[in-house]
Amino acid sequence: MRTMILLLGFFALTIFGTRADATGGHANDLHHGVNVLPASALHPFGRWMLTGAGEVEMIGSAVHFGFQFSGTGCAVYVQLPAGGGHNYLQYELDGVYQGSIRIEGGSRQPLVIKTGSAGVHTVWIYKMTEAMSGAIFIEKIAGQGLLALKRPEAPVIEFIGNSITCGALADKSMMACGIGDYSDHHNGYYAYGPRVARALKVNYLLSSVSGIGIYRTWNRDAPSMPQVYEHADLSDTGRRRWDFAQYRPVIVSIALGTNDLSKGDGKTPRAPFDSAKFVGDYVRFVRLVKTKYPAAQIALLSSPMVRGAEREMLQHCLMAVKAAIDAQYPSGRTVATFFFEPMVPRGCGGHPSVEDHALLAAQLEPFFSRLLRE
Repeated sequence: MRTMILLLGFFALTIFGTRADATGGHANDLHHGVNVLPASALHPFGRWMLTGAGEVEMIGSAVHFGFQFSGTGCAVYVQLPAGGGHNYLQYELDGVYQGSIRIEGGSRQPLVIKTGSAGVHTVWIYKMTEAMSGAIFIEKIAGQGLLALKRPEAPVIEFIGNSITCGALADKSMMACGIGDYSDHHNGYYAYGPRVARALKVNYLLSSVSGIGIYRTWNRDAPSMPQVYEHADLSDTGRRRWDFAQYRPVIVSIALGTNDLSKGDGKTPRAPFDSAKFVGDYVRFVRLVKTKYPAAQIALLSSPMVRGAEREMLQHCLMAVKAAIDAQYPSGRTVATFFFEPMVPRGCGGHPSVEDHALLAAQLEPFFSRLLRE
């Protein structure tokens, strides 16, 4: 049986003169009259599953859920798998982004969210890290006046991609590059996809994996996105299948190619980029996506990290994919393409920073806005 570990987190800051913090504490520190909202009553959005024990398993980048409480505080019971090390959540309180919360494996206390004022408060909690960083389990919420919130009815965009789409290595606010674990520099909330979605007031889910490509990873031949996409945890070894009936995206954005073009790690033998295989596998992957969402607009994005001749090659390949799909589906919406301007990234490990993601989102907003209107 899986042993579960409760969270201990800390975050505090002052906003507009009101102190809002999430601290390790006990549910009985709250006011009298506490009631419980089980995780099974929540309405998460993104890549998630409900466990047999009724817990919400937050899997993918930026999967999120919301709730209301009244009074000055509530307790969120958050758990990691046995040996889970640490992980991260992010949250908004009353519409204001508060920051990240480090979840330490081995702690036995719930996350207590406190406010400096009574009344009704709204919380949205997001998974900061991607699927391969491990799942985060929500057991229940304790407090007064609890109400599970649904995302407002709105179009949905699915963002498929690699580490850039995950928001990996973007955040240096907690520790400098080169220090800590890979997950310590993630920031799914501020990745370009969620930024675009919030700006356009639409819903979103991220199906993204660091290092992945259409036919190979950054330093190996496998797994590729077509091999993991149908698995709930975006892993080629995962046994659970993702339920594509949960959402009906109006747009599926695919941003892959950076890792197919990668020169690798310098240790593992690496064949030259095979444009014919890339295009062929990409066409087959788009066909797979269209079996899940027949009516969705497909949008192919290039990479802001690719420059020079490789940039031209990637763009040429994407246009070949578009031509093939448009020919195979003459009655459907034509495939849209977007080519990023080259970027000198300021994040860790040659990745876009949180600030860079804001620039990428600004480039993309008019593109997605037009697609949503068509």
